[in-house]
Amino acid sequence: MSRAELKIGVKDRDLSFMVGDITKVPADAIGNAANSRLAGGGGVDGAIHRAGGPAIMQELGQIRARIGQCPAGDAVATRAGKLPAQWVIHAVGPVYRDGRSGEPMALRSCYERCLELSDELGARTLTLPAISTGVYGYPMDLASNVAVGAVASKLSGSETKVKRVTFVLFDETAFRQFAAAALDIVPALAS
Repeated sequence: MSRAELKIGVKDRDLSFMVGDITKVPADAIGNAANSRLAGGGGVDGAIHRAGGPAIMQELGQIRARIGQCPAGDAVATRAGKLPAQWVIHAVGPVYRDGRSGEPMALRSCYERCLELSDELGARTLTLPAISTGVYGYPMDLASNVAVGAVASKLSGSETKVKRVTFVLFDETAFRQFAAAALDIVPALAS
């Protein structure tokens, strides 16, 4: 179980943060930090594919046959295989260059698409990782502000039916960055 947790209300919805293994936290939908080829990889993507089993990759193969690649900032959904969820939302984050090459907009779009697809699928609970902060090199402090801002903004509006979003972060450092961003951003949305 998590060593660190934070839960903040956003209107009548919950925004939570915890340290843990995203493949073990039950939710209707699980966000995945995917690559544009939708071909599986390391980090969160590899963990999700290992835990969920081959059915996820088989479904992604059908999606690839239809659309080719998925651009940064967009996402696709598959069933969740053996994961404690119904759906996996494969969001493609940007590779960080300098912060002035469209990365913040693409990262924000990843999180917005996760919520939009959750609504389309009827998911009311969603877990999310820190997209693009691993091998894609997005600095955690910058990524946390973009991620929390995008999700909190969607939760504070009336267009989403998602009731709970939980950021499942891989270590205490990521947790502290995301918690700090939430404590700055969420109260500002309420005022």
